[in-house]
Amino acid sequence: MSIAENGVKFKDLEKRIYKKVCEYGCEHVKEMLEELDGELGAKRDKKKYRSKGKRKKVIKTIMGEVEFSRTVYEVVKSEIKSYVYLLDEEIELTESGFFSGLLSEYIVNASCESTYRNAAKAVTELTGQSLSHIAAWNIVQQIGEKINEKEAEQAKRAKRFEGTGKLESKVLFEEKDGIWLKLQGKSRKEYGTSKEMKLAIAYDGAKKVGKNRYSLTNKVACANFESVSAFKARTEGVIASAYNVDEIEMRLLNGDGAEWIKHGVTEEYDVYFQLDPFHRNKAILTYVTDREKQKLLSSLLYEGRCGDVLSCMEAYINCSECQEKASLEKLYSYFNSNKDGLIEVHRRKLDIPAQEGKVYRHMGCMESNIFTILGNRMKGRRACWSIKGGNNLARMLCLKATNRLSETLNNLSQTVLPERYAKEERIPMSASKIPLRIGKGYNGYTKGGAFPATANYEWLRNIGKTAW
Repeated sequence: MSIAENGVKFKDLEKRIYKKVCEYGCEHVKEMLEELDGELGAKRDKKKYRSKGKRKKVIKTIMGEVEFSRTVYEVVKSEIKSYVYLLDEEIELTESGFFSGLLSEYIVNASCESTYRNAAKAVTELTGQSLSHIAAWNIVQQIGEKINEKEAEQAKRAKRFEGTGKLESKVLFEEKDGIWLKLQGKSRKEYGTSKEMKLAIAYDGAKKVGKNRYSLTNKVACANFESVSAFKARTEGVIASAYNVDEIEMRLLNGDGAEWIKHGVTEEYDVYFQLDPFHRNKAILTYVTDREKQKLLSSLLYEGRCGDVLSCMEAYINCSECQEKASLEKLYSYFNSNKDGLIEVHRRKLDIPAQEGKVYRHMGCMESNIFTILGNRMKGRRACWSIKGGNNLARMLCLKATNRLSETLNNLSQTVLPERYAKEERIPMSASKIPLRIGKGYNGYTKGGAFPATANYEWLRNIGKTAW
């Protein structure tokens, strides 16, 4: 497709217009920041803050680099001189302060979908920035550390029974599992070639989203390489940050029988453990080769006859003609150590409290969540991780999977520009004047034109957010 008059390809025209709009946006933001700096300087306590001239600073935004000047002030306290920037303090341009909050959010979202290299390439093509994969990695690590501090604080509050969660539910469904990931560098030397990352999710029911499709409601998740006790505390903190745990009367736990999963059960609640049906059925198919024996064991489990299942397996093992005695012994040990969870919770006739608007589905969605939350991004493609780097990315993957990433990033920095910058600028133009602008050299960059700056444009209110 081309513009007939000039023979310009529409794609090139689109790029040029987009570039001009980004340039105009950067210039407009520069003017606002320098204007705000001037106002802060005029209102300052001149006896306390002594102006020492202007210094330049650059913020990377989705439109491009915004270079602006702001005043540095000398502060004398107890004969000790220090220097501050009132503008930096006003909009929290502390620490690195080179990436805007919105650009950081774009980078994090892209990094959750693909490799850091592909994320950097995607953000570079979408925005007015030239971003390297190292810069994308640094952003994820810095934000991941901030989220880690927040989760650590949530764990401490949960331990003191001071959770901030508002969701109320009488029943909480929990599912846990692990995924083995390749390690690199110092982490490989310390822990070996791979290490299990633990994942836990919790939800209060399901809702119907299609003819035969359901979606989990109010789901929270957390993942980490850390020890069992530390992960238990982190999980409880994440749950207590979303749910009012005082209202929980019953917990239902689904897992593959690993010791760390049972160790994570909180004793303050009525907890019912269920051996994950996928792992339970897979164990029968793995350790029992005879089809008739497979059918018999499966039918006994379906009927809830756990004692008969174990007795039947003992008889098979004691049979002198048994060719698979070693495998059956492994299966018997697995089932015997998890005999309290062999029957699914929905088949135990438990008195589960009914809740208005809640649909209770069969537990066993952990294999799907392992893939969608962690495996799809972190496993395969020859990916290797350090302990710290893997933990930081996993935190954001959990937040993204539970639709809490954007809210969390916004809460990490609450800076907004003054109210007047949210006002919309309008220049009236009648229909009769429009043709006068077309084909007459108007380039869309005339100063004073309408600029979208309403309260609905988050980029303006979030311009002060930093990437830590």
